[in-house]
Amino acid sequence: MPQSLAHKIIASHLVSGELTPGAEIALAIDQTLTQDATGTMAYLQWEAMGLDRVRTQLSVSYVDHNTLQMGFRNPDDHRYLRTVAARYGIVFSPPGTGICHQLHLENFAKPGTTLIGSDSHTPTAGGMGALAMGAGGLSVALAMAGEPYTLTMPKVCRVWLTGRLTGFASAKDVILELLRQRTVKGGVGIIFEYAGPGVATLTVPERATITNMGAELGATTSLFPSDEQTLAFLRATGREADFTPLAADPDAVYDEEIHIDLSALVPLAAAPHMPDRVVPVAELHGLAVDQVAIGSCTNSSYADLKAVAEILRGHRVAPSTDLLISPGSKAVLKMLVAEGLLDPMLDAGGRLLECTCGPCIGMGGSPVSGGVSVRTFNRNFEGRSGTQDAQVYLASPITAAFCAREGRFTDPATWKAEITPPRLPETIPSIRHLFLFPPEDGASVTVERGPNIVPLPPFDALPECLDLPILLKTGDNITTDHIMPAGAAITALRSNIPAISEHVFARVDGEFVARAKAAGQGCILGGENYGQGSSREHAALAPRYLGVRAVIAKSFARIHKANLINFGILPLTLANAADYDTLAQGERLRLDTTTLAPGAPLAARTDSGKTVELRHDLTAQDIAVIRAGGLLNWVNAKKRHEDAHA
Repeated sequence: MPQSLAHKIIASHLVSGELTPGAEIALAIDQTLTQDATGTMAYLQWEAMGLDRVRTQLSVSYVDHNTLQMGFRNPDDHRYLRTVAARYGIVFSPPGTGICHQLHLENFAKPGTTLIGSDSHTPTAGGMGALAMGAGGLSVALAMAGEPYTLTMPKVCRVWLTGRLTGFASAKDVILELLRQRTVKGGVGIIFEYAGPGVATLTVPERATITNMGAELGATTSLFPSDEQTLAFLRATGREADFTPLAADPDAVYDEEIHIDLSALVPLAAAPHMPDRVVPVAELHGLAVDQVAIGSCTNSSYADLKAVAEILRGHRVAPSTDLLISPGSKAVLKMLVAEGLLDPMLDAGGRLLECTCGPCIGMGGSPVSGGVSVRTFNRNFEGRSGTQDAQVYLASPITAAFCAREGRFTDPATWKAEITPPRLPETIPSIRHLFLFPPEDGASVTVERGPNIVPLPPFDALPECLDLPILLKTGDNITTDHIMPAGAAITALRSNIPAISEHVFARVDGEFVARAKAAGQGCILGGENYGQGSSREHAALAPRYLGVRAVIAKSFARIHKANLINFGILPLTLANAADYDTLAQGERLRLDTTTLAPGAPLAARTDSGKTVELRHDLTAQDIAVIRAGGLLNWVNAKKRHEDAHA
C-alpha cells in the first residue's frame, strides 16, 4: 500500500501498535537530545533506573539555555551534565558551542532516523528528513534506557508547496502563514509532511525553520523529504555518508491536505501574545520598535545572519532601537567571520551575544518596560521575554533587520537591499572537536553534584478516592510558561524540585503555591489547549510536588498531557464544555478512581451535589502509570518484577 514518508519511518521503527490515527503505538528511538534546562532532571531520572550505559545509537547533552553563570547553580549543573555524560556514554556539548537544534542539524541529525528530545523544538531535525519529536525529560531518559517511545498515532497532513519564495519573503513566512491558517492548536495530533514542487527550492536550514515552528501548531512533528538539498547540506558538513534518499510514495493517501503557494507569500509577523496572531508586516507600518533580537533555534543560521548583514551594510541601527544578535553555533560564527559578515552588523551598532538561546527564554536581553520587541524567535507569550508588559512580535530575520535599521515597522514595498539567496558555502567549518565524546568505559568516572542538585522526590500511588479542591481556574491557551516560568532566576532551579515548585503559576496567581500547600492536594481547571508551548516537564513535575493530582480542561497540548501522565497526574476533559463556566475556584470535586478504565467516563461530585462528567483517552498503560504514581515508579516496578522472574 502506498505510504507517506511519515508512515514509512514510523513503520520501520514500530515496536507495537497499528498505523491507525488515534491508536497507541510504540517506536524504537535511534537518537536523543537534551538541553541543560531540562537535561539535569532527565539524567537524575536516568540514574534512578540504575543502568550502566545508554542504549541508543546516539544521545547528546547540550548546554545552551542556562549559560548565565550568576552564582553556583548553573555551573554546577554544567559540571554534573559533563560528568554524567562521560559516565554513561553520552556526547556532551559545552556551553557556548551553540543551540542544540542548530548543532544537531549540523552534526548529528540523519534522514530516516527517530529522535526525541527534551525540548519542544526537537522537530527542527525534520528539515533533514528525521522523525523528530519533543518529549518530557522522563520519556527521553527511558528512551536512553532502550524503552520504546509510546504515543498516539497521529494523522498525517500533507502541506503541498508550489512556486518559490520571492522578494523579501522567507521560510519564516511559510510557517507564519500556516499558523495564520491553523492556529496554535490546529496541529494537535498531526504530523505535517511537506511535499510538492516548492520543496526543492528550500534549503535544509530553511526547512528547519519551518519544522522548528511546527511546534507552535501543537503538531507531533513536521517532516521534509531527504533529497538533493539534503545531500548538499550533508556534503557541506562533511557527512555525505549519512545521506539516504527518502520520499513519500507518489500516490500516498493523506488524512488532510493544505496548499501554500510560496510565490504568493509576503513578509508576515505574529503580534502579541500568540504565534498565530499573524498579520502582514505592511499593516504594522509606522509602529515604533524599541528592540530587535535576532537568533534562536528558529532563525540563527548562516543564511539568516548573512541576510541581516547585507541589509545593515552601510547603515546604522536607529538610535532608539537596541539590536541583539545570537548566532546559532560556533560554525555559523566562523562562517560569518570568514566572509567579513560580522563587520556590517557590528558597525551598524548590533550587539553580538553568545551562541546560545539567550533572550528567547528570557535569559538576558529583556526589552524595556512596555516596549515593542521584534524577535526572530518562535514564541511571544506574555512575559516570556523577561518583561511582563513587553509587546513581542515574531518575524523573519529580514523583517527584523529592516525594523532595526529604521527603528520601526515599515511597508516591505519601501525596502531596498540586495540579499543573496540563502545558499551555504561548499564547506561548513567543522566544530566537532569541541564536543566531548564519552570514553568506551565510563565506570571510573565520578559524577559530580553541587548542592542545588537534588534527587527526584518520591511520589505516592493514586488513591482510590480523590477529594480535590479546584486550586486554580485558568483560561484558554495556558502555556507551560504560565505554569512554570522561565528566566534566569527560576530556570537555575530546574535541578531542585522543592525550590522551583515555589514559582508554580507565579505570574498568574501569586497565592497559588500557598493555597496548594494549605490544601495538601487539589486539581487545576483549565480551558482549551492547556499546556501548550515548551516541553518542560517541570510544568507537571512541580505541580505534582505541590499535590496536584488532576488537571481538568477542555483540551490539552500533546507534550504536556504526556508529562502529566508521566508524573501520575490525571488529565481529564469536560464532557460538557459548558460545565467550565459553572465550576469555581475553591469548589471541591470528588472522584472514585477505582472506575478508571480505558474509554470509561468518570463522574465527579461537587460540593453542591452536582455531577460533572469527565472523559479521557487514556490507554491501559497510561492508567497503570498513573495508578503507580508516575512512569518512573511503573518502570521500576516492572523491572523488579522481571528481575524476580528472570
